[in-house]
Amino acid sequence: MVGTVSRSKPVTKLDRVIIRFAGDSGDGMQLTGDRFTSETAAFGNDLSSLPNFPAEIRAPAGTLPGVSSFQLHFADHDILTPGDAPDVLVAMNPAALKANLPDLPKGAEIIVDTDEFTKRALAKVGYDEDPLGDGSLDAYRLHPVPLTTLTLEALKDSGLARKDAERAKNMFALGLLSWMYHRPSGGTESFLRRKFAKKPQIAEANVAAFRAGWNFGETTEDFAVRYEVPPAKLPAGRYRNISGNLALSLGLVAAGERSGLPVFLGSYPITPASDILHELSRHKDFGVRTFQAEDEIAGIGAALGAAFGGALGVTTTSGPGVALKSETIGLAVSLELPLLVVDIQRGGPSTGLPTKTEQADLLQAMFGRNGEAPVPIVAPATPAECFEAALEAARIALTYRTPVFLLSDGYLANGSEPWKLPEVGELPDLRVEFATEPNRPDGSFWPYLRDPATLARPWAVPGTPGLEHRIGGIEKQDGTGNISYDPANHDFMVRTRQAKVDGIEVPDVEVDDPDGDARLLVLGWGSTYGPITAAVRRVRTAGGAVAQAHLRHLNPFPANLGAVLARYERVIVPEMNLGQLALLLRARYLVDVQSCNQVRGLPFKVAQLADVLSAALGGLDEEDHR
Repeated sequence: MVGTVSRSKPVTKLDRVIIRFAGDSGDGMQLTGDRFTSETAAFGNDLSSLPNFPAEIRAPAGTLPGVSSFQLHFADHDILTPGDAPDVLVAMNPAALKANLPDLPKGAEIIVDTDEFTKRALAKVGYDEDPLGDGSLDAYRLHPVPLTTLTLEALKDSGLARKDAERAKNMFALGLLSWMYHRPSGGTESFLRRKFAKKPQIAEANVAAFRAGWNFGETTEDFAVRYEVPPAKLPAGRYRNISGNLALSLGLVAAGERSGLPVFLGSYPITPASDILHELSRHKDFGVRTFQAEDEIAGIGAALGAAFGGALGVTTTSGPGVALKSETIGLAVSLELPLLVVDIQRGGPSTGLPTKTEQADLLQAMFGRNGEAPVPIVAPATPAECFEAALEAARIALTYRTPVFLLSDGYLANGSEPWKLPEVGELPDLRVEFATEPNRPDGSFWPYLRDPATLARPWAVPGTPGLEHRIGGIEKQDGTGNISYDPANHDFMVRTRQAKVDGIEVPDVEVDDPDGDARLLVLGWGSTYGPITAAVRRVRTAGGAVAQAHLRHLNPFPANLGAVLARYERVIVPEMNLGQLALLLRARYLVDVQSCNQVRGLPFKVAQLADVLSAALGGLDEEDHR
């Protein structure tokens, strides 16, 4: 029976494993990886995943640019990254092998579909000789498996055409890996029957291929050992596997519920933000309305209009879309209305690398508008934290009546990890009081009469009797909101809008400095959290003293940040850009921070950052001996 524990083969216990599935973008590697991840989460392991795929809908088959991969790191303890190098590579063709082989450490296991290693396929990627037989893979544990042939044999009675049957080979591979690592199988079989409910023949064929892969592992002599990674010891609670985009979407739904406001998403599809539009469209029962606009400008215009009408307005996009939305963001600054601008950053400039990650929109979020147009910026650190970041961005927008940037990125958006479901009663209270009556002694209503604590102006829903007021992009007179070209008034309004953002209450940045004697601080923001934290752990294990801090709030900075930076002799800031946060820190605090930068479309590797930190510690020691 599929899913039973093998008694015929020995089981080796491991504390962690990194697996990478790789093949053509049409081979179903993302689905395969997602299913393995879901079963791993159900089993109780801690995990972190990294999908990596081409931007083209159907990239050229059998070529290096067309390779799609999915990496999963799972363990019996707390982990932070998808891992630097795979322990196991499943390569569905020569291109997948060649593209991923440089990442493999010696001794790693390689499972290949031998059916795809034809002369034509080898020549397409520049192999003069078949690597499966020329000795070039002797340093690895190679498992040649005719996946296509075995899948076709398993489905010979399915009634499917050969081409349709071949498509199920990814499920054969999934079954084999599920057997190897003691993954549950019931969830995958149920998923396949749901996914192909309208095509039961296809559903059963995929289930049959999955079972055949499992049974192949059980019976073949090539796989002599199974592996077991016990569940992780996580804090008590209910968990689910969640991606960054899904967590962010649920955070927006929760923000609507906790504020009592309808959520309106005005959006134009763009990678890697489109999943948020898809997910929110499923939540009409929670008062969420989604509008797929004809372009980026229309999307944010509708969202800002919804905010004027009393809704929690949201627009989602990536870097190219932010450029198009910039004028309307400036209008939201001028109107002082709550609006969430969700930027799932990707490689740039221009169209850049649509499916690859980057952190290069920070300066665009900070300054990418005409005039003095300050906007708060919030950045989550992990996929699960995207939920909390959405609530925090909504808190700031609603409390201070301002547009807010939420900066995620492709790594967080598509990556996943276990998420402990929060208690609803513990979520922040975001309820808003609308203006309901005149606010002047003479019975008039001034739309820019500010709250003395927050400097927020009143939010008056259109149609409220007696609260008619003027809106628009031309400068307003303080208090009345009338059009004003007075120089002194403009200076006052510009400074007031800046003071409102500067005065936003955000928590102090917390520093992890166990012994309090570190001389080196590593400071990050956004998705660099996982690699930085793992690198710090590695350096500390080797005896190095390193302090760590991570910023969620990038505008305004935490009030204690300057004092924190001043405490350390050297500050290193790793970023997936050319030093944007470092530039802001140097300008604001006059601290000569050291940048550590990469723009490869991929997250940092832990070993890379650990080497940087170790070198910095060595440099401090050398200075002591001069």
